[in-house]
Amino acid sequence: MRPSSYYRLHSLLIASLAMTFAGCADSLQPSKIGSYALKQDTVQSIPPRIYVANESTNDVSVIDATTFQPVGTIPSLNHSTHDLAVSRDGRRLYASNLASGRVSVIDTVKRETIASIYTGDRCHVVALSNDDSQLWVANIGENTISIIDTKTFRILGTIPVGKGPTGLTFSHDGRFAFVSGQGDKSVGVVDTATHQTVKTIPVGANPHFMVVARDGHVWGVNTGQNDIYVLDPETHEKVGSFVVGDKPQQIAFAYKGTTGPLAYVTVGSLNKVIGLAGDPKELKIVDEIAVGEGPNGIWSNQEGTRLFVAHDKGNEIRVIDTGTGQTIATVPVGRKPIRVVVSR
Repeated sequence: MRPSSYYRLHSLLIASLAMTFAGCADSLQPSKIGSYALKQDTVQSIPPRIYVANESTNDVSVIDATTFQPVGTIPSLNHSTHDLAVSRDGRRLYASNLASGRVSVIDTVKRETIASIYTGDRCHVVALSNDDSQLWVANIGENTISIIDTKTFRILGTIPVGKGPTGLTFSHDGRFAFVSGQGDKSVGVVDTATHQTVKTIPVGANPHFMVVARDGHVWGVNTGQNDIYVLDPETHEKVGSFVVGDKPQQIAFAYKGTTGPLAYVTVGSLNKVIGLAGDPKELKIVDEIAVGEGPNGIWSNQEGTRLFVAHDKGNEIRVIDTGTGQTIATVPVGRKPIRVVVSR
């Protein structure tokens, strides 16, 4: 059943909970593995961490974001760990697992998986709402978005979207979610209040990960082609595109000295990170950084002076000084690292 509105979903949730307490089967309950709540004595300042999703080893590598030293590895307790979303306070990490169709909930203080939530066939990407109250999960095999309450870890409802959803991000004001679809070669714009798709934007072959720039524009890659695209957050129109090379993977924003922010794109076919600048309608290459084999995931530090690049063939993270374009650290991680995120 796919409710069309939040209120209907909410009512169904209440009814489901009532049945659960009455002793009925609780198929929507998450698998509890550890304690959900942080104990009062463990609520402490968490230093910035780099988290890396390793798809072939089913785990998450943890790296100190200041010293670039490995901190540990967290088993996802699922299979094919693919995407990550970290809460704004840095205390929770959510990992999608393609083969399991589940989201792993990770306590970053204890560095352990505390819950596993089934969302649907081949759950692919995850994104937190702007207030961290909901986690949205794209399920490729079911053409749906599952919405999880981040306090109870229960599924609030499911939204039908386009074919093969593989990318997901929210507008700065939280009013809209942008969902890329492989099957439709488009991005669907979902009203987060009504859960209705209000617009579909053609973008290209195999659109994948997306990210929102500081000015609100939505940037995405067409991994089945050789280009990136830019969407206007107000008109929901495609306002720019640029050819960067075959198999563009992900995008992050950073500065090159005082220039920027630039959009840095990992390009798998070139083993490079390409830096783009300019108006979305008139983009140009202003930086090229040679990296290792198979660059995929990319993230930047808050200051925009460092890039963290995952190499899905080299099984490593490279830390790049954007001012010089030099690699200042290389950190081994698990097999086939796909996604990198950094806590604040």
